[in-house]
Amino acid sequence: MSLDAPQTLAAGTTLARTLATSAKMIAQVIQGASLANTEITLDGAVRDTVYGTLRAYGVIPALFDHLSTRPNTHILIRALIYAALYALQSERHAKYTVVDQAVRACTLLRQPAAGGFVNAILRTYLRQQNTPSKQPTPNAQVAAQHPQWWIELLRASYPTQASSILRTGNAPGPMDVRINTRLISRAAWLNQAAQQGVTALPVGECGARLQQAVPMQALPGFAQGEVSVQDAGAQYAAALLQLQSGQRVLDACAAPGGKTGHLLESAQIILTALDISAKRCERIEQNLQRLGLSAQVCVGDVLQPDTWWDGQKFDRILADVPCSGSGVVRRHPDIKWLRRASDIGGFAQQQLRILESLWQMLVPGGKLLYVTCSVFEQENSHVIKEFLRRTPAATPDPSTGEYGQQLMPGPDHDGFFYACLNKRDTQA
Repeated sequence: MSLDAPQTLAAGTTLARTLATSAKMIAQVIQGASLANTEITLDGAVRDTVYGTLRAYGVIPALFDHLSTRPNTHILIRALIYAALYALQSERHAKYTVVDQAVRACTLLRQPAAGGFVNAILRTYLRQQNTPSKQPTPNAQVAAQHPQWWIELLRASYPTQASSILRTGNAPGPMDVRINTRLISRAAWLNQAAQQGVTALPVGECGARLQQAVPMQALPGFAQGEVSVQDAGAQYAAALLQLQSGQRVLDACAAPGGKTGHLLESAQIILTALDISAKRCERIEQNLQRLGLSAQVCVGDVLQPDTWWDGQKFDRILADVPCSGSGVVRRHPDIKWLRRASDIGGFAQQQLRILESLWQMLVPGGKLLYVTCSVFEQENSHVIKEFLRRTPAATPDPSTGEYGQQLMPGPDHDGFFYACLNKRDTQA
């Protein structure tokens, strides 16, 4: 799906290029690929269009199917119309501009013959948008902008909170940062930011929330390692581990390295950062270099410790395990459309295996912190209950309660689950 633009395209095609690039990314999601794996750069306009379209993905495909008589429409053109429908609904551009630029985008996508079809679909939508009888039949998925199975899981676990969780998942989240207090105090960073026109308020122990998001590289002190982008809920991990100087610490499943950096900023520790992907380990190295911190970064599978572990046990282990990502869909809206109900049981089984593998690497008297960015009980408290049942030497730490602490997505943070487990010294 090459996006090379012909040199003969007329001037004034900024929106056309945004729509074309967005279509390419949306098409990848339709085909089952995560946005996290894309090599396309998301500038502000493209990010807004892609994320906005995917947040409204419950209704937009249904709207397309209602408007179109071509079930075999080329996937790029289908994705382009999705993006254009979002652009029309957002009302950030004049209606005629969106239609015109969507037609031009067909040429950018090397589908110029589709221009007439795109024009017809969008104009039909505009004629019918205020006529209720011409709209698709509503259903729960359309109303909640989440898959039906997802809605049912939330309602079963959180009958009084499900609606709020779903609403939160459909809205952009705030931009939170973590200040590296080894280099600068939070008060000094907030003052420095204010002088550069970036207004922020303190959150948590060492975080801040921007009143208006800015590009990451534009954050005051970012290049110098003074600040990192990290949701306030993700900043709980370092404090819960109760780190002490000189401890050996393992950050399992560490990429891209946000929590790795926070652990190293919190105490003078000897840290091993592990991830199964060599490419993702490169991102850890890059983040640590920017922060001026160091750790032993290993490429390895947590379920195969003999391939990377030296046998010396760790005092603290952070297990930020693979999960559904159901607590962070406002930042990654493709997740809810890529996941399947059957994935949840698979994640739970994998998470339990990871816990059991890591437990063998923890010293008696040590702490293991289990973390997900999920709100599904099947990946969280249910996993911890089963692990505790199987593991007599494991006891819940009071800091996170008997079966862990669930942070619900909302105004203060994304959705995270934390369970701190202590390893009983069986020889005591």
